[in-house]
Amino acid sequence: MYQTKPKGKSAQNAKRRVASNPYRSKPYRGKDENSQNSSSNSKEGSKKSYFKSARPASSRGPQQNRTRNRFRGAYINPQMFINKAATPVEVEEKVHVVKTFFTSLDLNKQLQDAIIKRGYKHPTDIQAKTIPFILKGKDVIGLANTGTGKTGAFLLPMIHKIMADPKQKLLVMVPTRELAIQIQEEFVAFTQGLNIKSVVVVGGANIRPQIEKLRSQHSIVIGTPGRIKDLINRKNLRLEHFNNVVLDEADRMLDMGFINDMKTILSLLAKPRQTLLFSATLSKEIEALVAQFQRDPITVSIKTKEISSQIDQDIVRVGRDEDKIEILKKLLAQTAFQKILIFTRTKRGAEKLSKALFKIGFKSESIHGDKSHGQRQKALQLFKNDHIEILVATDVAARGLDIPNVSHVINFDVPASYEDYIHRIGRTGRAGKTGIALTFIE
Repeated sequence: MYQTKPKGKSAQNAKRRVASNPYRSKPYRGKDENSQNSSSNSKEGSKKSYFKSARPASSRGPQQNRTRNRFRGAYINPQMFINKAATPVEVEEKVHVVKTFFTSLDLNKQLQDAIIKRGYKHPTDIQAKTIPFILKGKDVIGLANTGTGKTGAFLLPMIHKIMADPKQKLLVMVPTRELAIQIQEEFVAFTQGLNIKSVVVVGGANIRPQIEKLRSQHSIVIGTPGRIKDLINRKNLRLEHFNNVVLDEADRMLDMGFINDMKTILSLLAKPRQTLLFSATLSKEIEALVAQFQRDPITVSIKTKEISSQIDQDIVRVGRDEDKIEILKKLLAQTAFQKILIFTRTKRGAEKLSKALFKIGFKSESIHGDKSHGQRQKALQLFKNDHIEILVATDVAARGLDIPNVSHVINFDVPASYEDYIHRIGRTGRAGKTGIALTFIE
Protein backbone atom coordinates (compact mmCIF):
# COMPACT_ATOMS: atom_id res chain seq x y z
CA MET A 1 0.00 0.00 0.00
CA TYR A 2 1.34 3.45 -0.88
CA GLN A 3 0.61 6.08 1.77
CA THR A 4 2.05 9.37 2.98
CA LYS A 5 0.72 12.07 5.27
CA PRO A 6 -1.73 14.42 3.55
CA LYS A 7 -0.83 18.06 3.19
CA GLY A 8 -2.83 20.62 5.12
CA LYS A 9 -5.49 18.19 6.39
CA SER A 10 -6.72 17.65 9.92
CA ALA A 11 -5.97 14.43 11.77
CA GLN A 12 -9.63 13.47 11.51
CA ASN A 13 -9.64 13.86 7.71
CA ALA A 14 -6.37 11.98 7.49
CA LYS A 15 -7.86 9.04 9.40
CA ARG A 16 -10.95 9.08 7.20
CA ARG A 17 -8.78 9.03 4.07
CA VAL A 18 -6.68 6.12 5.31
CA ALA A 19 -9.81 4.20 6.33
CA SER A 20 -11.24 4.56 2.83
CA ASN A 21 -7.88 4.10 1.09
CA PRO A 22 -8.54 2.40 -2.27
CA TYR A 23 -4.91 1.57 -2.88
CA ARG A 24 -4.63 -1.59 -0.79
CA SER A 25 -4.82 -4.75 -2.88
CA LYS A 26 -7.30 -7.45 -1.95
CA PRO A 27 -6.48 -11.15 -2.44
CA TYR A 28 -7.72 -12.62 -5.68
CA ARG A 29 -9.04 -16.13 -5.05
CA GLY A 30 -9.23 -17.32 -8.62
CA LYS A 31 -6.48 -18.76 -10.78
CA ASP A 32 -4.20 -16.30 -12.54
CA GLU A 33 -4.60 -17.21 -16.21
CA ASN A 34 -1.19 -15.69 -16.94
CA SER A 35 0.69 -17.30 -14.07
CA GLN A 36 2.54 -19.67 -16.36
CA ASN A 37 3.80 -16.84 -18.54
CA SER A 38 4.70 -14.57 -15.65
CA SER A 39 6.38 -17.14 -13.40
CA SER A 40 9.80 -16.42 -14.87
CA ASN A 41 9.44 -12.80 -13.81
CA SER A 42 8.66 -13.53 -10.16
CA LYS A 43 10.39 -15.57 -7.50
CA GLU A 44 7.02 -16.91 -6.43
CA GLY A 45 5.34 -17.13 -9.83
CA SER A 46 3.47 -20.30 -8.87
CA LYS A 47 1.62 -18.60 -6.01
CA LYS A 48 -1.82 -17.06 -6.34
CA SER A 49 -1.97 -13.50 -7.58
CA TYR A 50 -2.61 -10.99 -4.81
CA PHE A 51 -4.03 -8.40 -7.17
CA LYS A 52 -7.55 -8.02 -8.42
CA SER A 53 -7.78 -9.26 -12.00
CA ALA A 54 -9.07 -7.04 -14.78
CA ARG A 55 -12.71 -7.47 -15.69
CA PRO A 56 -13.23 -10.10 -18.39
CA ALA A 57 -13.68 -8.69 -21.88
CA SER A 58 -17.06 -10.37 -22.18
CA SER A 59 -18.50 -8.02 -19.53
CA ARG A 60 -18.16 -5.10 -21.92
CA GLY A 61 -19.90 -4.32 -25.16
CA PRO A 62 -18.25 -5.29 -28.48
CA GLN A 63 -17.37 -1.70 -29.39
CA GLN A 64 -15.88 -1.01 -25.97
CA ASN A 65 -13.82 -4.18 -26.21
CA ARG A 66 -12.42 -3.14 -29.60
CA THR A 67 -11.52 0.33 -28.31
CA ARG A 68 -9.78 -0.95 -25.20
CA ASN A 69 -7.99 -3.83 -26.90
CA ARG A 70 -6.63 -1.49 -29.56
CA PHE A 71 -4.36 0.02 -26.87
CA ARG A 72 -3.74 -3.12 -24.83
CA GLY A 73 -0.18 -4.44 -24.87
CA ALA A 74 1.24 -7.67 -23.51
CA TYR A 75 0.01 -8.71 -20.06
CA ILE A 76 2.34 -7.57 -17.27
CA ASN A 77 2.03 -9.24 -13.89
CA PRO A 78 1.25 -6.40 -11.43
CA GLN A 79 3.81 -7.88 -9.02
CA MET A 80 6.48 -6.54 -11.37
CA PHE A 81 5.34 -3.01 -10.50
CA ILE A 82 6.13 -3.49 -6.79
CA ASN A 83 9.60 -3.21 -5.35
CA LYS A 84 11.03 -1.33 -2.38
CA ALA A 85 13.93 1.01 -3.04
CA ALA A 86 17.23 -0.12 -1.58
CA THR A 87 18.66 1.94 1.25
CA PRO A 88 21.86 3.65 0.07
CA VAL A 89 24.97 2.12 1.63
CA GLU A 90 28.13 4.18 1.91
CA VAL A 91 30.39 1.18 1.21
CA GLU A 92 28.56 0.43 -2.05
CA GLU A 93 29.02 4.02 -3.18
CA LYS A 94 32.78 3.69 -2.75
CA VAL A 95 32.83 0.49 -4.78
CA HIS A 96 31.08 2.18 -7.74
CA VAL A 97 33.34 5.26 -7.95
CA VAL A 98 34.84 5.48 -11.45
CA LYS A 99 38.53 6.30 -11.10
CA THR A 100 39.11 7.22 -14.74
CA PHE A 101 39.56 10.94 -15.34
CA PHE A 102 38.54 12.80 -18.49
CA THR A 103 42.09 14.16 -18.57
CA SER A 104 43.36 10.61 -19.13
CA LEU A 105 41.34 10.33 -22.36
CA ASP A 106 43.04 11.46 -25.55
CA LEU A 107 40.73 14.42 -26.13
CA ASN A 108 41.61 17.88 -27.45
CA LYS A 109 42.93 20.18 -24.69
CA GLN A 110 40.32 22.87 -25.41
CA LEU A 111 37.58 20.25 -25.22
CA GLN A 112 38.97 18.94 -21.94
CA ASP A 113 38.88 22.49 -20.56
CA ALA A 114 35.22 22.77 -21.60
CA ILE A 115 34.46 19.47 -19.83
CA ILE A 116 36.18 20.63 -16.64
CA LYS A 117 34.36 23.96 -16.85
CA ARG A 118 31.08 22.07 -16.79
CA GLY A 119 32.17 20.38 -13.56
CA TYR A 120 32.88 16.91 -14.95
CA LYS A 121 35.96 15.03 -13.75
CA HIS A 122 35.07 11.36 -14.22
CA PRO A 123 33.50 9.86 -17.34
CA THR A 124 30.62 7.44 -16.85
CA ASP A 125 31.22 3.76 -17.58
CA ILE A 126 29.79 3.96 -21.12
CA GLN A 127 31.93 7.05 -21.82
CA ALA A 128 35.13 5.56 -20.42
CA LYS A 129 34.70 2.34 -22.43
CA THR A 130 33.51 3.72 -25.77
CA ILE A 131 35.42 6.99 -26.24
CA PRO A 132 38.85 5.33 -26.80
CA PHE A 133 37.39 3.09 -29.55
CA ILE A 134 35.55 6.00 -31.19
CA LEU A 135 38.74 8.07 -31.18
CA LYS A 136 40.45 5.23 -33.06
CA GLY A 137 37.77 5.43 -35.77
CA LYS A 138 36.05 2.15 -34.86
CA ASP A 139 32.37 1.50 -35.41
CA VAL A 140 30.77 1.01 -31.99
CA ILE A 141 27.61 -0.54 -30.58
CA GLY A 142 26.94 0.92 -27.14
CA LEU A 143 24.41 -0.99 -25.05
CA ALA A 144 23.39 0.95 -21.96
CA ASN A 145 20.27 2.12 -20.22
CA THR A 146 18.99 5.66 -20.47
CA GLY A 147 20.64 8.09 -18.08
CA THR A 148 24.10 6.51 -18.31
CA GLY A 149 25.80 9.32 -20.23
CA LYS A 150 25.40 8.04 -23.79
CA THR A 151 25.16 11.56 -25.22
CA GLY A 152 28.62 12.48 -23.94
CA ALA A 153 29.93 9.10 -25.10
CA PHE A 154 29.42 10.03 -28.75
CA LEU A 155 29.43 13.85 -28.68
CA LEU A 156 32.83 14.30 -27.04
CA PRO A 157 34.89 12.12 -29.40
CA MET A 158 32.98 13.44 -32.41
CA ILE A 159 33.66 17.06 -31.41
CA HIS A 160 37.33 16.08 -31.02
CA LYS A 161 37.30 14.57 -34.50
CA ILE A 162 35.77 17.70 -36.05
CA MET A 163 38.29 19.93 -34.26
CA ALA A 164 41.11 17.84 -35.72
CA ASP A 165 39.58 17.91 -39.22
CA PRO A 166 36.95 20.61 -39.91
CA LYS A 167 35.85 18.75 -43.06
CA GLN A 168 34.32 16.02 -40.90
CA LYS A 169 30.51 16.09 -40.76
CA LEU A 170 28.24 14.24 -38.34
CA LEU A 171 24.59 13.18 -38.57
CA VAL A 172 22.82 12.26 -35.31
CA MET A 173 19.46 10.45 -35.63
CA VAL A 174 17.14 10.26 -32.63
CA PRO A 175 13.50 9.16 -32.12
CA THR A 176 11.99 12.38 -30.70
CA ARG A 177 12.35 16.13 -31.09
CA GLU A 178 12.82 16.53 -27.32
CA LEU A 179 15.88 14.26 -27.37
CA ALA A 180 17.26 16.08 -30.42
CA ILE A 181 17.04 19.42 -28.63
CA GLN A 182 18.56 17.97 -25.48
CA ILE A 183 21.56 16.71 -27.48
CA GLN A 184 21.83 20.13 -29.12
CA GLU A 185 21.95 21.78 -25.69
CA GLU A 186 24.74 19.42 -24.62
CA PHE A 187 26.63 20.13 -27.85
CA VAL A 188 26.38 23.92 -27.35
CA ALA A 189 27.59 23.59 -23.76
CA PHE A 190 30.68 21.60 -24.80
CA THR A 191 31.60 23.80 -27.80
CA GLN A 192 31.50 27.30 -26.32
CA GLY A 193 34.08 29.35 -28.25
CA LEU A 194 35.09 26.48 -30.55
CA ASN A 195 33.26 27.81 -33.64
CA ILE A 196 31.58 24.48 -34.46
CA LYS A 197 28.00 24.84 -35.65
CA SER A 198 25.08 22.43 -35.52
CA VAL A 199 21.53 22.36 -36.92
CA VAL A 200 18.49 20.68 -35.37
CA VAL A 201 15.90 19.33 -37.83
CA VAL A 202 12.76 17.86 -36.28
CA GLY A 203 9.15 17.35 -37.26
CA GLY A 204 6.40 19.47 -35.75
CA ALA A 205 8.49 22.63 -36.13
CA ASN A 206 8.50 25.12 -39.01
CA ILE A 207 10.71 23.66 -41.72
CA ARG A 208 11.69 27.00 -43.28
CA PRO A 209 14.08 28.15 -40.50
CA GLN A 210 15.65 24.68 -40.54
CA ILE A 211 16.25 24.95 -44.29
CA GLU A 212 17.83 28.38 -43.82
CA LYS A 213 20.19 27.07 -41.15
CA LEU A 214 21.18 24.13 -43.37
CA ARG A 215 22.34 26.67 -45.98
CA SER A 216 24.84 28.13 -43.52
CA GLN A 217 28.09 26.48 -42.49
CA HIS A 218 27.59 23.57 -40.08
CA SER A 219 29.38 20.42 -38.99
CA ILE A 220 26.59 18.53 -37.23
CA VAL A 221 22.95 17.83 -38.06
CA ILE A 222 20.77 16.41 -35.26
CA GLY A 223 17.29 15.27 -36.18
CA THR A 224 14.45 12.80 -36.33
CA PRO A 225 14.27 10.32 -39.25
CA GLY A 226 11.02 11.67 -40.71
CA ARG A 227 12.21 15.29 -40.96
CA ILE A 228 15.67 14.25 -42.18
CA LYS A 229 14.08 12.24 -44.98
CA ASP A 230 11.74 15.13 -45.83
CA LEU A 231 14.68 17.52 -46.17
CA ILE A 232 16.54 15.00 -48.34
CA ASN A 233 13.52 14.69 -50.65
CA ARG A 234 13.35 18.49 -50.88
CA LYS A 235 17.08 18.47 -51.77
CA ASN A 236 17.83 20.75 -48.82
CA LEU A 237 20.01 18.13 -47.11
CA ARG A 238 22.68 16.18 -48.95
CA LEU A 239 24.41 13.41 -47.05
CA GLU A 240 27.22 12.33 -49.38
CA HIS A 241 29.71 14.42 -47.35
CA PHE A 242 28.58 13.12 -43.96
CA ASN A 243 31.21 10.57 -42.96
CA ASN A 244 30.03 10.05 -39.37
CA VAL A 245 26.62 8.97 -38.09
CA VAL A 246 25.12 8.25 -34.67
CA LEU A 247 21.90 6.31 -34.11
CA ASP A 248 20.82 7.19 -30.57
CA GLU A 249 17.99 5.23 -28.88
CA ALA A 250 17.99 2.94 -31.92
CA ASP A 251 15.54 0.49 -30.35
CA ARG A 252 13.01 3.28 -29.80
CA MET A 253 13.29 4.40 -33.44
CA LEU A 254 12.52 0.84 -34.50
CA ASP A 255 9.53 0.72 -32.13
CA MET A 256 8.22 3.92 -33.72
CA GLY A 257 8.35 2.41 -37.21
CA PHE A 258 11.36 4.33 -38.54
CA ILE A 259 13.29 1.28 -39.77
CA ASN A 260 12.82 1.97 -43.50
CA ASP A 261 13.61 5.67 -43.11
CA MET A 262 16.76 4.77 -41.17
CA LYS A 263 17.92 2.37 -43.89
CA THR A 264 17.26 4.93 -46.61
CA ILE A 265 19.17 7.64 -44.77
CA LEU A 266 22.12 5.39 -43.91
CA SER A 267 22.43 4.30 -47.55
CA LEU A 268 22.94 7.94 -48.62
CA LEU A 269 25.86 8.66 -46.29
CA ALA A 270 29.50 8.82 -47.38
CA LYS A 271 31.59 5.67 -47.66
CA PRO A 272 33.69 4.83 -45.78
CA ARG A 273 32.14 6.30 -42.65
CA GLN A 274 32.15 5.80 -38.89
CA THR A 275 28.84 4.48 -37.58
CA LEU A 276 27.94 4.57 -33.89
CA LEU A 277 24.81 2.90 -32.56
CA PHE A 278 23.51 3.35 -29.02
CA SER A 279 20.58 1.37 -27.69
CA ALA A 280 19.17 -0.11 -24.50
CA THR A 281 18.56 -3.46 -26.23
CA LEU A 282 19.95 -5.38 -29.19
CA SER A 283 17.00 -6.85 -31.09
CA LYS A 284 17.15 -8.96 -34.25
CA GLU A 285 16.17 -5.89 -36.29
CA ILE A 286 19.07 -3.89 -34.86
CA GLU A 287 21.45 -6.79 -35.47
CA ALA A 288 20.33 -6.82 -39.11
CA LEU A 289 20.91 -3.06 -39.31
CA VAL A 290 24.38 -3.49 -37.81
CA ALA A 291 25.26 -6.24 -40.28
CA GLN A 292 24.24 -4.03 -43.20
CA PHE A 293 25.72 -0.68 -42.19
CA GLN A 294 28.57 -1.21 -39.70
CA ARG A 295 32.08 -2.54 -40.26
CA ASP A 296 33.43 -4.93 -37.61
CA PRO A 297 31.83 -2.97 -34.77
CA ILE A 298 33.11 -3.05 -31.21
CA THR A 299 30.30 -3.87 -28.78
CA VAL A 300 30.40 -2.21 -25.38
CA SER A 301 27.74 -3.36 -22.93
CA ILE A 302 27.35 -1.66 -19.57
CA LYS A 303 25.81 -4.22 -17.24
CA THR A 304 23.35 -2.39 -15.02
CA LYS A 305 20.08 -3.33 -13.43
CA GLU A 306 17.07 -2.76 -15.64
CA ILE A 307 15.59 -0.55 -12.94
CA SER A 308 17.52 1.62 -10.51
CA SER A 309 17.54 0.23 -6.97
CA GLN A 310 16.73 3.77 -5.84
CA ILE A 311 13.20 3.69 -7.25
CA ASP A 312 10.45 2.68 -4.82
CA GLN A 313 7.76 0.95 -6.91
CA ASP A 314 4.15 0.28 -5.93
CA ILE A 315 0.65 0.01 -7.38
CA VAL A 316 -2.53 2.02 -6.92
CA ARG A 317 -5.55 -0.23 -7.07
CA VAL A 318 -8.67 1.11 -8.81
CA GLY A 319 -11.96 -0.61 -8.07
CA ARG A 320 -14.67 -1.37 -10.60
CA ASP A 321 -16.83 1.63 -9.72
CA GLU A 322 -14.08 4.08 -8.76
CA ASP A 323 -12.97 7.14 -10.73
CA LYS A 324 -9.24 7.10 -11.55
CA ILE A 325 -9.01 10.88 -11.71
CA GLU A 326 -10.62 11.24 -8.27
CA ILE A 327 -8.14 8.73 -6.84
CA LEU A 328 -5.29 10.63 -8.45
CA LYS A 329 -6.52 13.93 -6.98
CA LYS A 330 -6.48 12.45 -3.47
CA LEU A 331 -3.04 11.01 -4.07
CA LEU A 332 -1.59 14.33 -5.27
CA ALA A 333 -2.85 16.12 -2.14
CA GLN A 334 -0.11 14.39 -0.16
CA THR A 335 3.07 16.23 0.84
CA ALA A 336 5.63 13.92 -0.77
CA PHE A 337 4.39 14.72 -4.26
CA GLN A 338 6.61 17.59 -5.40
CA LYS A 339 7.56 17.14 -9.07
CA ILE A 340 5.42 14.56 -10.82
CA LEU A 341 5.59 13.04 -14.28
CA ILE A 342 2.35 11.25 -15.20
CA PHE A 343 2.14 8.88 -18.18
CA THR A 344 -1.03 8.12 -20.13
CA ARG A 345 -1.63 5.73 -23.00
CA THR A 346 -3.09 8.21 -25.48
CA LYS A 347 -2.61 11.83 -26.56
CA ARG A 348 -6.25 12.57 -25.86
CA GLY A 349 -5.96 11.06 -22.39
CA ALA A 350 -2.89 13.19 -21.59
CA GLU A 351 -4.65 16.39 -22.62
CA LYS A 352 -7.85 15.54 -20.75
CA LEU A 353 -6.02 14.64 -17.54
CA SER A 354 -3.80 17.73 -17.64
CA LYS A 355 -6.82 20.03 -18.03
CA ALA A 356 -8.68 18.25 -15.22
CA LEU A 357 -5.74 18.71 -12.85
CA PHE A 358 -5.26 22.35 -13.87
CA LYS A 359 -8.95 23.03 -13.28
CA ILE A 360 -8.74 21.94 -9.64
CA GLY A 361 -5.66 24.03 -8.90
CA PHE A 362 -2.58 21.99 -9.83
CA LYS A 363 0.11 23.62 -11.97
CA SER A 364 -0.09 21.13 -14.82
CA GLU A 365 0.90 20.95 -18.49
CA SER A 366 0.79 18.18 -21.10
CA ILE A 367 3.20 16.96 -23.74
CA HIS A 368 2.18 14.67 -26.61
CA GLY A 369 2.31 14.24 -30.37
CA ASP A 370 -0.66 16.48 -31.16
CA LYS A 371 1.03 19.53 -29.65
CA SER A 372 3.18 21.83 -31.74
CA HIS A 373 6.93 21.86 -31.37
CA GLY A 374 6.80 25.17 -29.52
CA GLN A 375 4.09 24.00 -27.14
CA ARG A 376 6.02 20.83 -26.28
CA GLN A 377 9.24 22.72 -25.65
CA LYS A 378 7.48 25.30 -23.49
CA ALA A 379 5.82 22.61 -21.35
CA LEU A 380 9.10 20.73 -20.97
CA GLN A 381 11.03 23.84 -19.94
CA LEU A 382 8.33 24.87 -17.45
CA PHE A 383 8.61 21.43 -15.86
CA LYS A 384 12.40 21.33 -15.88
CA ASN A 385 12.59 24.78 -14.29
CA ASP A 386 10.00 23.96 -11.59
CA HIS A 387 7.42 26.47 -12.82
CA ILE A 388 4.86 23.68 -12.95
CA GLU A 389 4.60 20.69 -10.62
CA ILE A 390 2.96 18.14 -12.94
CA LEU A 391 3.73 17.12 -16.51
CA VAL A 392 1.27 14.71 -18.12
CA ALA A 393 2.82 12.90 -21.07
CA THR A 394 2.55 10.04 -23.49
CA ASP A 395 5.56 7.78 -24.06
CA VAL A 396 7.14 10.60 -26.09
CA ALA A 397 8.73 11.64 -22.77
CA ALA A 398 9.69 8.13 -21.67
CA ARG A 399 13.16 7.92 -23.20
CA GLY A 400 16.36 9.86 -23.22
CA LEU A 401 15.10 13.01 -21.51
CA ASP A 402 17.09 14.24 -18.53
CA ILE A 403 14.64 16.03 -16.25
CA PRO A 404 16.15 16.86 -12.84
CA ASN A 405 14.54 16.11 -9.48
CA VAL A 406 11.42 14.20 -10.57
CA SER A 407 10.09 12.91 -7.25
CA HIS A 408 7.36 10.66 -8.69
CA VAL A 409 6.48 8.90 -11.91
CA ILE A 410 2.84 7.82 -12.09
CA ASN A 411 1.63 5.36 -14.71
CA PHE A 412 -1.98 6.52 -14.95
CA ASP A 413 -2.35 3.92 -17.70
CA VAL A 414 -0.42 0.65 -17.65
CA PRO A 415 2.34 0.78 -20.30
CA ALA A 416 2.13 -1.43 -23.40
CA SER A 417 5.20 -3.44 -22.39
CA TYR A 418 7.50 -3.94 -19.42
CA GLU A 419 10.31 -2.35 -21.41
CA ASP A 420 8.20 0.81 -21.75
CA TYR A 421 7.61 0.66 -17.99
CA ILE A 422 11.36 0.58 -17.35
CA HIS A 423 11.92 3.63 -19.52
CA ARG A 424 9.01 5.55 -17.98
CA ILE A 425 10.06 5.13 -14.38
CA GLY A 426 13.69 5.78 -15.29
CA ARG A 427 12.81 9.49 -15.26
CA THR A 428 12.95 9.39 -11.43
CA GLY A 429 15.54 8.05 -8.99
CA ARG A 430 18.38 9.75 -10.88
CA ALA A 431 21.66 11.35 -9.81
CA GLY A 432 21.80 9.40 -6.55
CA LYS A 433 18.33 10.42 -5.41
CA THR A 434 15.45 8.14 -4.44
CA GLY A 435 12.33 8.26 -6.57
CA ILE A 436 8.86 6.74 -6.41
CA ALA A 437 6.97 5.02 -9.22
CA LEU A 438 3.26 4.24 -8.94
CA THR A 439 1.16 2.29 -11.43
CA PHE A 440 -2.64 2.37 -11.54
CA ILE A 441 -4.12 -1.12 -11.80
CA GLU A 442 -7.79 -1.55 -12.77
